This record gives sequence, C-alpha cells and structure tokens, in this order.
Amino acid sequence: MDEILLMLPGPTTADPRVLAAMSKAVVNHRGAKYGEILTETTELMSKVFQTPNKSYLLTGSGTAAMEAAIANTVAPGEKMLNVVGGKFGERFMKIAQTHGIDAQELAVEWGTAVTPKQIEEALDENEDIKAISVIHNETSTGVAAPIEEIGKVMRNYDALYIVDTVSSLAGDYVDVEKFGIDVCVTGSQKCLAAPPGMAAITLSDEAWKAVDNVETNTYYLDLKAARKSGNKNPPETPYTPSVSLTYAMNEALKIVMEEGLENRVARHHKAAKASVAAVKALGLELFADEAVSSATVTAVKMPEGIADADFRGTTRDKYGVELAGGQDHLKGNIFRIGHMGCISYKELVQTFAAIGMTLKGLGAIDDAGAGVASITESYL
Repeated sequence: MDEILLMLPGPTTADPRVLAAMSKAVVNHRGAKYGEILTETTELMSKVFQTPNKSYLLTGSGTAAMEAAIANTVAPGEKMLNVVGGKFGERFMKIAQTHGIDAQELAVEWGTAVTPKQIEEALDENEDIKAISVIHNETSTGVAAPIEEIGKVMRNYDALYIVDTVSSLAGDYVDVEKFGIDVCVTGSQKCLAAPPGMAAITLSDEAWKAVDNVETNTYYLDLKAARKSGNKNPPETPYTPSVSLTYAMNEALKIVMEEGLENRVARHHKAAKASVAAVKALGLELFADEAVSSATVTAVKMPEGIADADFRGTTRDKYGVELAGGQDHLKGNIFRIGHMGCISYKELVQTFAAIGMTLKGLGAIDDAGAGVASITESYL
C-alpha cells in the first residue's frame, strides 16, 4: 500500500508530520488541553478560509459539513437554488430534498461552469430563494466555478451564498470574506492533505441569523449546539470528536501556513497547468472546458478502444499510480488525475510516466515519454 502513489481527487497523501501528530496520546475531549488544541485549530482554519468569523470542526466527511450548511440555514418548505453540474452539485440538491426544502435546480452541462449571469437570472425569476448552493471545484468533472464573480452578483440579493470548497480550499483561490460567502465548507482529505474523516464550516453573521430563525431539524449536525459548546471555557464540541483527527488537522493547517497560502495556491495552479499540457502532449483530450478547468483535478477523456479497468488497473498494479475513474454516466469514459495536497514535480513525473507507458502498452499512443517531457518543460 505504501508503494501506491495516490493521484486521486481525494483522499490525498498526508505529510509524515501529520501522520506523526495522530500518534500522540488521546486527551480528554472535555478538558483544557483539548480546548487549547481545538481553539488553535479552528483559528488556523479561519485563517485558511480567510475570514474573521469563527470556524467549527465536524467529525465526519465533507458531506457532513454540506448537510450542516443546508439543514441549519434553510427550513423545510423554503426555496433553495442548487447549481448542478456534477455529482457533488447533485449531492447538495439531494441533501436539500432530504430536509424537505423546495430544491430548485440550476443545471449546467457537465464539463462547463455556471456563469454569474445564470445565477442572476435564476434569482430574478425566483425572488423567494432563501439560499443558493455552489460547488467551487466539481471533482467529478474537473471544473471550477467562478465563485468570486458569483459573490459580486450575490451582493444584490438577500439569498444566502453557500459554497462547497471541499476540494479547493488551500489549493485554489478562496477568500470567504472578500467573496461574500455566507457559509463555506471544506474537508480534511483534499488540498489540506490530512486523513479523511473531518470537515470544517464557517458562517457569516447573516447566516447565523438564519440559523437562529430555523427550527433545528438535525441532531448531530446542529450548529446551535456547536456554537454553544464552542463558546465554553475551555471550548468543546457538542459530541465526542475525533481527537486524533483534530491533531492531524492542526498539523496540516500549520504546514499550509508555513508554506504560505498564496504559495500553496500558486503551486497547485502550476501543477494543474503542467498536467493539462502533459495531457495534450500525449495526444489526449480534456473533458472539461479548459477555460474553467480545475486547479486541483484534471479530467481526461478515455482514448477510444481503451477499457477503464485495463488502463487504471495497469497504472496502479504495474506502475504504482492510482488514478480516479469517471462517475455516473462518465464511468468508463473519463479518468481523473488529482494533483492536490503534497504534490510536486516528482509526483507528476511519476504519474505521467505511468500514464504514458500504460497507454503505449495498450497500443493507444506511440510516444510514452511525451507527457514526462512536457512536465519537465513546465517546471524548467
């Protein structure tokens, strides 16, 4: 297992420092020591979100934070606009439907991004929209939504702006305060490069007003309870947290800040640009519109006549690189390269060497080294 290079859109490889942090002794989660660690971790989390608002940790995957974001701010029967252009946009809408919310779908073609104009038109047509949900980085398609530009549109409306940055925070430009995001959620196992199992959420004052006016209809993900426990001295979580994952998040966030948020984002963008160039060098075709392509995952159309199991099975079993396949109707039609977290020139060279050799072995290309040569050129 240790020999497999994870080039997935999550989970990503954790830094040894993060793994070592998890090995520390578990402390009392109702005691002062954990309160200190929790405080430091949530303060670091807010710095990465780039907001003066408090952040809260949730023991659960990013989906837990997605559900908390909706269930606490929109009441059953109220109307919500959900941008759907991939599996995770669909997930936001399904969560809304599960909670009895009147979920309105703004569908965009998979592989393309929603435009601010589409958001504006949808809100003009539905003046009673309570909130909108947007996936910043849709890993199922390799598309990044223009969340800053959407934020400018949202200033003209009363609807809450809820954004999923699970696979973009610390890998792409996210500024909660500047972009006017009311509720922002993320997860541990993507660009933050911590193990899976922890999520984080931050809310604006307007979002908290909505929380206070919505009758609680979720128990474990009750943000009123999270706020009450977080205001204790020492701070706590309302229910038993994963102490070890808190250690991991703490160390991972420290690594982010040591690298510098701007530097880390620039590194991810460089990896994305290099990956796109290498895909083209191999004669392969991108799935997503390049103008809105993701900074953390590149989706590639499967070459004609090549079976997904043969391709990804070979890159993993023979060359030690694990790639992601397509989801839903894209299953077998695309593969996805995750270049997030602790990713550098070295990992990309190994990845594109594996892709090139696999495709040549399957008779799909002639030059197995074209991708590696392109990566090298990108990093010179």
